[in-house]
Amino acid sequence: MIDHATGSHPPETRLDRTIFIYFNKMTGVKKGALMNSTPSYYYLHRYVMPLKTPEKIAISSNFKGVNSYVNNKRLSLDLKFTDVNFWEILEFDFLEGKPFNQQDIKNANKVAVISRHTRDQYFGSGVPAVGKTIIADGVSYRVNGVVEDVPISRLNSYAQVWVPISTANIDKADTGLFGEYMAIILAKSPADIPKIQAEYQHVVKQIKVPDPENFDTFRSYAEGILEGMFVRQLFGDRYGDNSGMAKFVAVVTLIVLLFMLMPTINLVNINVSRILERSSEIGVRKAFGASSRTLIGQFLVENIFLTLIGGLLGLLLSALVLQLISNSGIIPYAQLTLNWRVFGIGLGLSLLFGLMSGVFPAYKMSKLQAVEALKGGKL
Repeated sequence: MIDHATGSHPPETRLDRTIFIYFNKMTGVKKGALMNSTPSYYYLHRYVMPLKTPEKIAISSNFKGVNSYVNNKRLSLDLKFTDVNFWEILEFDFLEGKPFNQQDIKNANKVAVISRHTRDQYFGSGVPAVGKTIIADGVSYRVNGVVEDVPISRLNSYAQVWVPISTANIDKADTGLFGEYMAIILAKSPADIPKIQAEYQHVVKQIKVPDPENFDTFRSYAEGILEGMFVRQLFGDRYGDNSGMAKFVAVVTLIVLLFMLMPTINLVNINVSRILERSSEIGVRKAFGASSRTLIGQFLVENIFLTLIGGLLGLLLSALVLQLISNSGIIPYAQLTLNWRVFGIGLGLSLLFGLMSGVFPAYKMSKLQAVEALKGGKL
C-alpha cells in the first residue's frame, strides 16, 4: 500500500528526479503561534517558478469537489487547476485527444481533460468525448482530452476533471503565502535534486515573515512524496532542514524486525519440538555415520523449503486480497497489483528469519549423541 501511494507509478513515473512543495509553515516561538498550510498561487509564481536549476516546474491546485448534472442527476466530480508543465512532467495515458496548451492557458480558454470514468458517466460508456461540452461547477468546458483514471491515492496527479489554471478565481492582489496550490519540480537528473533544494532554501531564507508580531520564522521545503507529505508532517521541524527520513526509516526497520522476530522465536520452539519428535531418525542416521554438518544442512534445507511454501501461499493470498480491494472501490480507481520488488524483499526477509529460526535447533540437534537420540534425548 505504501508503494502504491508513494512509489513510481503512472502518471507519476519520474519520481527518482521529481520533488514537490506541499506546505508552507510559519512559527512564533514566543507566543507558540503556528500556521501550516499549502502555498498560494502568488507564492509559487513569485518564489518558485524563477528557480533556475530545475528542468521544469508545474503549479497545480489541490483537487476540489464540484457538482455537475446529467439528465437531472447530480454528478460529483473532483476538479484540479493545472498549467501546461503539469502535463509535461507527469505521464498520463491519453485515451482520446491531448492536453490543453500554452495558448489555452494564456487565453484562459474553457477547455478540460477528463478521466475515463467521468467520460463514461457523463457521455456514456466508450462514447467519444473530445470536442463535446461538460459543465462542472456551473462552467461549460470543451473536452480536449480523455485520460485513464488516476487512483485517488496519487494526490499529486489525481482528479476527474483538469482545467487551465488561468480559469481559476485567483485574486491577483492577494500576496499571501498560503493558499490551495502545490508545485511539482522536475530535475534534469537525480543528482540535481540536492542542488534544487539548496537553491530553494536560499530563496526561502530571503522571504520576510508577513506577520512579525505573531510569527518569527518561515519554512518551506521541496521534497519527495514520502518526505514532504508524511515524514515532514510527522516530525515537524524537529530535525531542521533534515526531514527526519533517516529516523523514520530506522523506526520502521526496527518495527519490522521486532514484528518478524516474534514469529521467529515461535518457530524456534516449533522446530525444537519437531526435531525431538524425530530424535530416533537422528540417532539412526548418526549411527550410520551421518556427520553433524549433513544433519544441520538437512534441517536447514527443510526449514527454507517450508518458508518458501509459506511465501508462495502468501503470494496467492496477497493477489486475492489486492483483487478484492481493487474491486471493492475502497480506493477509487485503484488497480492494485502484485509488486514483485516488494514481494522479493518480503520473501527475502522471510527466508532470512526462517533460516535464523532453524539454525539454533539444528545446531543443538547435531550435538546429540547417537545413543541419546535413540533414547529420545533432550536438546
